[in-house]
Amino acid sequence: MRKVSHILIVDDEPNIHYSFQKILPDSYAILSAHSAEEGIEKLRSEKPDVVVMDVKLPGMNGLEALQKMKAIDARIPVIMMTAFGTVNTAITAMKYGAYEYLLKPFDTVKMRRVIEQALESSDLMRRQVFVPMDGSQLPEEGGDVIVGSSEVMQQVYKLIGQVAEQDVPVLIRGESGTGKELVARAIYHHSKRADKPFLEVNCAALPDSLLESELFGYEKGSFTGAVERHIGKFEQVNGGTLFLDEIGEMSPLTQAKILRVIQYGRFTRVGGKEVIHTDVRLLVATNRNLEEAIQNGQFREDLYYRLNVITIYLPPLRERKEDIPELVRYFLNRYSKESGKSITGIDRTAMQTLMEYSWPGNVRQLENCIRRAVVLARGFTITPDDLELEETATQEAVLTRQDDEEALERIIEHIASGKHDLQLWPTVEKLMIIKALQKTRGNQVQAARLLGIHRNTLRNRMEKYRINSLDFMAS
Repeated sequence: MRKVSHILIVDDEPNIHYSFQKILPDSYAILSAHSAEEGIEKLRSEKPDVVVMDVKLPGMNGLEALQKMKAIDARIPVIMMTAFGTVNTAITAMKYGAYEYLLKPFDTVKMRRVIEQALESSDLMRRQVFVPMDGSQLPEEGGDVIVGSSEVMQQVYKLIGQVAEQDVPVLIRGESGTGKELVARAIYHHSKRADKPFLEVNCAALPDSLLESELFGYEKGSFTGAVERHIGKFEQVNGGTLFLDEIGEMSPLTQAKILRVIQYGRFTRVGGKEVIHTDVRLLVATNRNLEEAIQNGQFREDLYYRLNVITIYLPPLRERKEDIPELVRYFLNRYSKESGKSITGIDRTAMQTLMEYSWPGNVRQLENCIRRAVVLARGFTITPDDLELEETATQEAVLTRQDDEEALERIIEHIASGKHDLQLWPTVEKLMIIKALQKTRGNQVQAARLLGIHRNTLRNRMEKYRINSLDFMAS
């Protein structure tokens, strides 16, 4: 399986190719084409992960080439760029399936960010998710696997098979770490839209205003900082599949816009009047109790019924412990190869320890546990000394179980008690906020819950200490 990311640059200006060689990390393999025709041939032969192409090219122009590239493989993200930007050109580029449209001279930081996002999308589309619906063997390498032979997982596999080709919304429910994103990608890979784009948006990772812009785009001048038009995910993924993770954290205003897209297949950009039509299959996931959120006025009932056409529930690992040995073998094999170590198995005592553990972080926690054990193992067999479950539990349980939020509150209260110097409290408070944001990868909603405070209070504290949640999104 190819691990190096291949970026194809299609531009007739030599200095542009030189610029990309300088601004992109050495871990990327850069392919060069100086005409649209050469770019199309290299796309066929080299199968790049992402294409960056100029609109104005000798011979065939970039917009014509974009159409031909999308006919070859609609899943390859193509970033268009031009020094002669017009509204019509931008609209046409997006209509033809461009991933993004940037003006020359481009901002290098923004270009790198867009390429990184495009690479992530490309990987999600290319990396097949294997579902053992027919009892067949797991692949030795390549792709991702949903593992488990228990009866409850067999029901999950059947549902995936039944709904994949049905062009309806699917609601995927389950605790954090149970594999909801894998199920969404499995549905996509087995659907009629498998040859079309797939994009993922984490609704809890962005503030409300940014989430709306990310989904629907915005017009130039619609707000401070909107220096050019931005195309949203619903426009980018037209004809394909959009996966909205943690939809339960979405604001009611954005929920209303999502409902209109589902009902009528159209929307308007932020600050715009133009009605944009889109054909998107929606897959959504949540770890929240949506029925309770409806009762609390936090989630729209009409949107709930629109999304709840088909529901797939992923059980927590503690309810399917018979799958643990199979999961352990899979992760041992995967990470032994990745680390270049020859781990032959796990001893009986260590396996018994894993079977008796409650796994509050579910499959994700088990995966991290085995991965760490492989790295630390001094022999050919995993032993109880390699597991260090207590540390893993401390880190993961706070993240994945709302029941444990009170534990963090007690820690804060203890530190802030009269036994300690209260002049240190601002430092402690800032540290706790940073730690909470690190653990939730910038998710303010989850961070506020961990800290036992209201989201608005968290925002005020973040402003006070000049903390930006975006700094933790990739941490």
